[in-house]
Amino acid sequence: MKKRILCLTLGLMLTISQAVPAGAASRKDQLKQNKAAAQSQLAAQESKINNLEDQKQTLSAEIDQLDSDLVNIMVEIEILDGELSDKEAQIEQTKADLAVAEENKQKQYEAMKKRIQYLYEKGGDDAWAQMLFQASDFTSLLNHAEYVQQMYDSDRNSLEEFKETVQQVKDLGDQLDSEKAELEEMNQEYQNRQASMQTQLQEKKATSSDYDAQIAQAQNQAAQYTELIRQQNAEIQKIEEEEKKAAEEAARKAAEEAAKKAAAEEAAKKAQEEANKKAADEAAKKAAAEASKKSSSTSGSNTVASSGSSTSSKENNNTSGSSSSAATSKDNGSSSSGSSGSSGSSVSYNPTGQSVVNYACQFVGNPYVWGGTSLTNGADCSGFIMSVYAKFGVSLPHSSGAMAGCGRAVSYSEAMPGDIICYAGHVAIYMGGGQIVHASNAKDGIKISGNAAYRPIVAVRRVL
Repeated sequence: MKKRILCLTLGLMLTISQAVPAGAASRKDQLKQNKAAAQSQLAAQESKINNLEDQKQTLSAEIDQLDSDLVNIMVEIEILDGELSDKEAQIEQTKADLAVAEENKQKQYEAMKKRIQYLYEKGGDDAWAQMLFQASDFTSLLNHAEYVQQMYDSDRNSLEEFKETVQQVKDLGDQLDSEKAELEEMNQEYQNRQASMQTQLQEKKATSSDYDAQIAQAQNQAAQYTELIRQQNAEIQKIEEEEKKAAEEAARKAAEEAAKKAAAEEAAKKAQEEANKKAADEAAKKAAAEASKKSSSTSGSNTVASSGSSTSSKENNNTSGSSSSAATSKDNGSSSSGSSGSSGSSVSYNPTGQSVVNYACQFVGNPYVWGGTSLTNGADCSGFIMSVYAKFGVSLPHSSGAMAGCGRAVSYSEAMPGDIICYAGHVAIYMGGGQIVHASNAKDGIKISGNAAYRPIVAVRRVL
């Protein structure tokens, strides 16, 4: 009975489901397609936002580094300004010393002129001889001769001394002028770097602002797609709830119809069974009556029996399927790549300080290039030293500030050839004898300077 009701219910549900309006299903499919498209667009916007944020983060790191470099440059410019002021004070003092020397020289010259004039007036060209001939005896002659020689030597020594003093003062003035010019050139170069960095900083900040605008726009579009997907989900859910209610209502009606039909069939069956039973009873009664009538005339009894037979057949369908699975395997080959580095020409020097100096001096006259590391095409001060020491297997940073912390510290009085002399924002290789070789500036390039202490020395580092 239950099985029959279930079959009837399923049949009615299928019939009713076909009667559901096709518009709802079509709208649901369209919404799902639109939702898939919106999700794809949302994923694209989220990927774009991630890429923009990564680029902005990289740019922010570059901006921070530029800010730091700019601060360092400004500090170095301030230090150079102080050194220039000190150098100008030294130049003024040297000029004053030169003026004093010139004045003394002039006084000495005037004194010598008076002496020569006196001697000339007292005897002309024979004055010296007369001084000798005036001697009364040999001892006096020797005394006069010694006196004349002392006068001559004194005049000669005074003249040579003042000439040497004047020349030394002049040389010192020339040296200070040269050192001042070098500091001015370096100061100008740092100011150019500062201007360049400020321009780069402004450009990067503008680009960062543009990234912010693009990110905001992408986030706005992503929010719109998110809202659209939310609305589509809500509409799809509403359609599914309506379908569920319709299906439940159809199932309820189908169950009711099936129950009614099953009840009617059951009632009809019972009525049929009762009618059959009644007919059987009547037939039995009639047969019994007829048998009773015949029993008197016959000794036998006839029994009328009716039986119904039913046949049943069973059909067994056995289906067997065989499935075979094939597994394929792929061998992944491994490939290895070796790295080979090419190095420049080997240096036929021992890694000693003097060898470093000899090697570095080969590049004197080559250009200075800010940020460069090429010993032939151009390097800055730290790039020059880094590339020179690289030939001797010593790795150094491309930063004058960082080099001040490399190796071990020694005093300037203990400096040896090959040591690194560190100034504020500048580095050089000590050659010995107070000389340095360094990438000076864009005007002079790589050169040798005769006064290692032309600027205040921050540190002396020995890395060998």
